[in-house]
Amino acid sequence: MTKAELVAAIADRAGLNKTQAKDALEAFISSVAHSLKAGDEVRLVGFGSFVPVKRPAGAARNPRTGEAVARPATRSCKFRAGEALKNALNA
Repeated sequence: MTKAELVAAIADRAGLNKTQAKDALEAFISSVAHSLKAGDEVRLVGFGSFVPVKRPAGAARNPRTGEAVARPATRSCKFRAGEALKNALNA
């Protein structure tokens, strides 16, 4: 599902026009990103949790040349599916 398809689905199910649905989706994404950047976990009961993850710096290897390269520390996020989402997928 693309972002445009998701916006259309939200608009249809919530009775909104596509502009309102797009604004709502972008506000959700922005809010989640802001919370993760601050180091906070975002929990949506029944759906899942977005968890910020710190990856330490380390050594990596260039697969073409075999040369060792320094990999900088980065931040990312993981998604943990909630029980209701798991049940919906397996029903």
